[in-house]
Amino acid sequence: MPGCFKKTLFALASLISFVSFILIVVAMGTPKWMTGKILCKTGADLVNATDPELVKFIGEIYYGLFRGGKIRQCGLGGRRSKFTIFPHMVKKLNTGLHVMIIMFLCVAIFFSLVSFGFCILNAIKVPYRAINGPAGACLWNFLAGGFVVLAVTSFMAAVKLHHLTERIANFRENVFQFVILEERFEDCFWICVASATAHAVNLLLIAISGIQFPKIKTKTEEVNVTAEDIMY
Repeated sequence: MPGCFKKTLFALASLISFVSFILIVVAMGTPKWMTGKILCKTGADLVNATDPELVKFIGEIYYGLFRGGKIRQCGLGGRRSKFTIFPHMVKKLNTGLHVMIIMFLCVAIFFSLVSFGFCILNAIKVPYRAINGPAGACLWNFLAGGFVVLAVTSFMAAVKLHHLTERIANFRENVFQFVILEERFEDCFWICVASATAHAVNLLLIAISGIQFPKIKTKTEEVNVTAEDIMY
């Protein structure tokens, strides 16, 4: 049976793995990975709008991995609309990269659950096989965190290098052209970053559990028995 200190560390690690699983699931299902401000360039150019008048042509956009929405401001008031990435819009985006982001997160969810199971196993007993012990728990945490990092990095590449926000904003816009004025990574993006950080913390906890602390030995008084003591 593992010691009390080791049990506590692995129990905490299992809790962190489960929280990481929940965080990834929530992040994938929420359409707030990115928000921004979009300028209706066509409308502003038609009326030669100056700085004070540009406010009438600045709308908003938000989106996640599966859906989003935007407010179009083209001089006639705001018009709200919602959209879904699949199945139509994904054809206009970098399909391979977008699907890879989703795949990376799905694999991370799987490894988070595996990590949760392995941490529970190590909190209950000492496995006979090394792969089922701390080494295995380290491996699954490393893989889970690594795939989350890959997903986050791929999403940043899609936004910054492949102009994801601009492509989404101009989807099915035959008359007006929109320009991105501002982009902000929102809560769901940072939730994934927190998930990767959680697995890094787990690796630290597992490493600490393997430290062998010196045992404190109490000195026992030596009893000197002499021949005189035996006589009495």
